[in-house]
Amino acid sequence: MRQGMSSPSAAAALVLLLALLAGGQCREAQLDAADAGTGTENYTASDAAVYWGPWQRARATWYGQPNGAGPDDNGGACGFKHTNQYPFMSMGSCGNQPLFKDGKGCGSCYKIRCRKDPSCSGRTETVIITDMNYYPVSKYHFDLSGTAFGRLAKPGLNDKLRHSGIIDIEFTRVPCEFPGLKIGFHVEEYSNPVYFAVLVEYEDGDGDVVQVDLMESKTARGPPTGRWTPMRESWGSVWRMDTNHRMQPPFSIRIRNESGKTLVANNVIPANWRPNTFYRSFVQYS
Repeated sequence: MRQGMSSPSAAAALVLLLALLAGGQCREAQLDAADAGTGTENYTASDAAVYWGPWQRARATWYGQPNGAGPDDNGGACGFKHTNQYPFMSMGSCGNQPLFKDGKGCGSCYKIRCRKDPSCSGRTETVIITDMNYYPVSKYHFDLSGTAFGRLAKPGLNDKLRHSGIIDIEFTRVPCEFPGLKIGFHVEEYSNPVYFAVLVEYEDGDGDVVQVDLMESKTARGPPTGRWTPMRESWGSVWRMDTNHRMQPPFSIRIRNESGKTLVANNVIPANWRPNTFYRSFVQYS
């Protein structure tokens, strides 16, 4: 175990603290009296979970650099990294609770459009939930990257639309498509033989994960144990396991999405795994 990480719970607490400090950088919108008090309306968990359902009303703001991916570190409260690169391509968004869903909405995809503001093009664009919105201005609030917000504008009016600040939009849930990618697992920093944390990303379809289970092996070269152990959601799309024994890799990982579909990545984490390392599986929902 690394020096200073005297227990699995200490490692988990430190990782969570770092996540809170680094992620969730969606800015607080400046509201007038007409906007105040509209972020606490009742909703059901299924309101934003149906593919190609009716267009629903929302509001949008933007944060970060005008042509950026949102957070300064190209990350966010979901734990995804390099959101300025493929497949995110800076088209990320913070979601308030009905969209972020305590992290279980991370990675889900939405078509959005704006038609009321004179600078809006009316075209649809696809955004991915990558961050948490702590200051909603409506029942559904997308705090978009500067890039995503500008993409809603008519040609040449990107900056003018961004100057509008808060705009009315419409949205609908759509399946995610990440051509050429399999589901990936990034072993997080501070993971060790008794504390294991992994970021799950690049899921086609729902794009999100609502449960992750881990199976150890009997020996480093032996067969799996056949016993699945549920992992706990740590933060965003990061799941963790704290144990009172040294875990035996290789690890197989089973994931379940919001639609209830499961996939198993057999021995995806090798016997010689390292923290802060990405491991690609051979499975995908598509």
